This record gives sequence, C-alpha cells and structure tokens, in this order.
Amino acid sequence: MLNMSSIILAHILTIIILVSLGCFVHSKAQLQIGFYSGSCSAAEFIVKEEVSKAYLEDRGLAAGLVRMHFHDCFVRGCDASVLIDSTPSNQAEKDSPANNPSLRGFNVIDSAKARLEVLCPGIVSCADIIAFAARDSFEITGGFGYDVPAGRRDGRVSLIAETRALPPATSSLAQLTQMFSTHGLTQDEMVTLSGAHTIGRSHCTAFASRLYNFSSTVNQDPSLNQLYASKLKQDCPKGSNNVNLVVPMNPGSPTISDTDYYVDVLNNRGLFTSDQSLLTSPSTLNQVHQHAMNPLVWKSKFASAMVKMGRIGVITGQQGEIRSNCRVINK
Repeated sequence: MLNMSSIILAHILTIIILVSLGCFVHSKAQLQIGFYSGSCSAAEFIVKEEVSKAYLEDRGLAAGLVRMHFHDCFVRGCDASVLIDSTPSNQAEKDSPANNPSLRGFNVIDSAKARLEVLCPGIVSCADIIAFAARDSFEITGGFGYDVPAGRRDGRVSLIAETRALPPATSSLAQLTQMFSTHGLTQDEMVTLSGAHTIGRSHCTAFASRLYNFSSTVNQDPSLNQLYASKLKQDCPKGSNNVNLVVPMNPGSPTISDTDYYVDVLNNRGLFTSDQSLLTSPSTLNQVHQHAMNPLVWKSKFASAMVKMGRIGVITGQQGEIRSNCRVINK
C-alpha cells in the first residue's frame, strides 16, 4: 500500500510529465469568448461602432484593419506591438517599410480605445481591440462574422528589425509555407488567409519589379497576364517616385470580401509574386480552384483561420499590460 509521501511524489512526477508534453496549461493562458462580458460588456459593440463609422467615411480602412491584425500577430504574437510609436531611442514596427506607409487604420483603434478608457479604464487591451476590429472589418465587407476569443494582454516591446518575420510580396510558395508554419499555420490556412487580398490596395512599389526590369533576360514577369500588366503600367509609370500611387489588389470588387481574388490568381492577375506563387504546386493550385468555386466555404475557412491566427504568441494573465494609450507603453 502506497504511503502519503509516495502518492505526493507520484502526483508531482505526473505534473512534470504533463508539462514536458505541453499538456498542462494554466487556465489564465486560455483566451475566452465573451471575456469582457462581466468587466466591460459593451467592449465589442464599441469597437464595431468605430469600425462601422470609419468604414462609412473610407471603405478602404476595413482592409487596413484586417491587415493590421496579421502584421501584429506575425511579429511577437498578437500583442498590439504594431501600434507602438517610435521614440528617439527606438524605431518601432510601424515605421518599417513593411508597414509604412501601407498600414492604416490606427485612428480607428485610437478612437475605440479612447471610448473604452472612459467607460472601462484599464480593462480592454489594445491587442483585443485589433482582433475585434479585424473581425468586424471582414464582416462589414461581406464576410462571415465569428466569435473572437479574447483576454490578450499588450506587449511592451516593438522593434523595427523584427518585421523581417512578415512575408514580403516577393515570397515564393516555399517561403510563404515556411513563414506561416513557423507560427503554427498550415499551408491550407496560408492559402485561405491569402484571400484577404480580395480587399484593399497596394502601393506600386510593392510590385513594380514585376513590370520593369524583372530579370536580366525579360523586363516583365512572364507569369503576369499581359492585359493586366498593361493596365498596371498605366497606373504605375516606370521610374515614378510618387509613394502615393496605389492600385486595388482585386480590381473587380476591391471593397467586398469575395473569392474574385482566387479567380484573378487563376487568370494570372495576382498582383504580387506571392499571390501568383499559389499556382506553383498541385495542392495549392487545387485549393485556389476550390476557393474560387465555393465562396461560402472560403468565408467559413477564413473565419476559422483568423481565430487560429489570433492566438499566435498571445500573452495573458498577469503578463504584459493593458495600455491606456495604444501608441505608448505605460509608465
């Protein structure tokens, strides 16, 4: 018969084994749907109001907020580090060429945070506001609404060098697959999340290399549809230094979350090298076909992939902080 000390020792050994296997997770590390139902019940409603108001003034902001969530989560996890302003002693993520001048929607987050700080000071994290705003943006543009598990805390570090974790527009399929895999996302989820390019716009500088001086032997990327390339050249003249020149990523319906993006890719009208790379393997080509033909399936899969992405590297419980101003870490 086991004595009490043996039972305690066995229990401790069991916990050690569970921890080593990743099976023992403190409850505070779990995000929860309805996290603010008791502490700030109007939180999600207020964020949705601010997104709706901004969308009425500028429909392009919806794409910016979806992209902001992605760019936040892929650097240090979903901790709102992308919102922190640079200081004389530190260049922050938002000033990286990967984010500036293309990332937009910061004012929407600021407006929502300001209202929430009046109603529920120190309760709602900036990281959760980004996640709610991305969901609301997808929904307002015709996508499916979905529940966002919340409870993220805000990080206190933002470094421009770490934006190297963001997939560039020139990425190959192998590079995309690897970068998403690093964050626990499958190739299927990568293809699904690439559909975010169905809304929004891009600066000419992000893809000009496909139009001019593509390689030592050809000026134009041969995988680019000729008529589409001609139109892009009109919108993005060779040698232009105008950083404000932009084009829609999905010309047919740039403010609607639909599957026209995949139709464009199939017709060699993907704007970026990374878009067109989705056709370079049988499995991803098949996924592009499936998404193009099944809009409802894509919308459902996109919602699920966004929820999974929103869990990347989150800090919870007593980690990090709840910033009172999303642009500045607390004193």
